[in-house]
Amino acid sequence: MDKIVDRHVFYISDGTAITAEVLGHAVLSQFPVTVNSLTLPFVETESRARAVKEQIDAIWQQTGERPLVFFSIVLPQIRNIILESQGFCQDIVQALVAPLQSELRLEPTPVAHRTHGLTPGNLNRYDARIAAIDYTLAHDDGVSMRNLDQAQIILLGVSRCGKTPTSLYLAMQYGIRAANYPFIADDMDNLRLPATLKPLQHKLFGLTIDPQRLAAIREERRENSRYASLRQCRMEVAEVEALYRKNQIRYLNSTNYSVEEIATKIMDIAGLNRRMY
Repeated sequence: MDKIVDRHVFYISDGTAITAEVLGHAVLSQFPVTVNSLTLPFVETESRARAVKEQIDAIWQQTGERPLVFFSIVLPQIRNIILESQGFCQDIVQALVAPLQSELRLEPTPVAHRTHGLTPGNLNRYDARIAAIDYTLAHDDGVSMRNLDQAQIILLGVSRCGKTPTSLYLAMQYGIRAANYPFIADDMDNLRLPATLKPLQHKLFGLTIDPQRLAAIREERRENSRYASLRQCRMEVAEVEALYRKNQIRYLNSTNYSVEEIATKIMDIAGLNRRMY
């Protein structure tokens, strides 16, 4: 069995640091390492960069181990200060820019905040994402059944199977207008597809979950309740899955997947187009 290694990790950027975090996490997930991480966004000035360098160097002096540094900084003078630190520095963007520059035969035109910033070129896409988030919040948990024809996907499932976080992730990450509708305990005696949803069957997507996992999640919300009992969870899951099969609704078991994975699988299965911002 591989030895588990503890390391300090910095995610640094002159923008939001989202890209540095995502790529850094992806790379580190390949190793048996536990991390003590620190994310430092908007490192835009030399004084801020020097302060960050001091943080990196201080950990090197305390531990004798070089901190792992994943960074994305456009301005050379800021970038060079980070590179002068005692960290193991990986410039995640520049590592790809040079070979791409050779292939495209074009000079890059670096602009801070271009990746996740609000720039003139992406205003329309940004507005569409905000509209998708507003729509999804207004159509969470069956609160509103109006304008469901405007939804790109309608998630179905029992309480606490992951409908709301998945809907919000689809809206925030991909600009997808996602509604969701819950099946509650009172529905189970005569479970059927609501009349409002029948004309939109091509937009419906079901979520299911392992009853034991569902019971554990519900137990944290309502301890020692009928709602959280394993018997109740088993019954609800069985009824809902039968409904999906009867109505030929595509569905996914969310038990072993993260919200990111659930959303991506739904996008793939439903054939929805990603919108990158």
